[in-house]
Amino acid sequence: MGKPFTVNINRYDPYKTYRFLVYFGTSTSPVAAVSKVGGLKRSSDVIEYKEGGNPVILKGLGRTKYDAITLERGLTQDQDFVEWANASQVLDKGSPKTSLKNLRREVRIDLLNEEGQPVWRFFVHRCWVSEYQALPDLDAGANAIALEHIKLENEGWEQDTSLAEPTEQ
Repeated sequence: MGKPFTVNINRYDPYKTYRFLVYFGTSTSPVAAVSKVGGLKRSSDVIEYKEGGNPVILKGLGRTKYDAITLERGLTQDQDFVEWANASQVLDKGSPKTSLKNLRREVRIDLLNEEGQPVWRFFVHRCWVSEYQALPDLDAGANAIALEHIKLENEGWEQDTSLAEPTEQ
């Protein structure tokens, strides 16, 4: 069995889920106040087929699909979510309007270690907003943060394998 951490051989704890940054497009500034990212998940269809003389049903690899990713954040004056959601459809004097130029974007998700160094990086390709929640249920009796969320359809993601494990101080 190999060491779980090759550079930091004295580290035994896995990375935590609470340190991460999200970037839209080619921006070098992370999206403000993102508090939750739905997991990256893919699955492949199974194609079953039969072969003459073989009593076993064989299985082959079919098409791969990538699940939608949800991003959630506290409601602020930052307009990143609403501007992107408006690219898919917004009402302009009662008529629907779409911006194909601004519809799809690349998204980068960085998982950070406790020192704030990126340790895992994923690129999500050709994302577009399929669902946007501008306001949560408003309740005068509740004591909660107002959250907005977007659901991103995508055409696949990949890990940046060139990102090496950083040396911790």
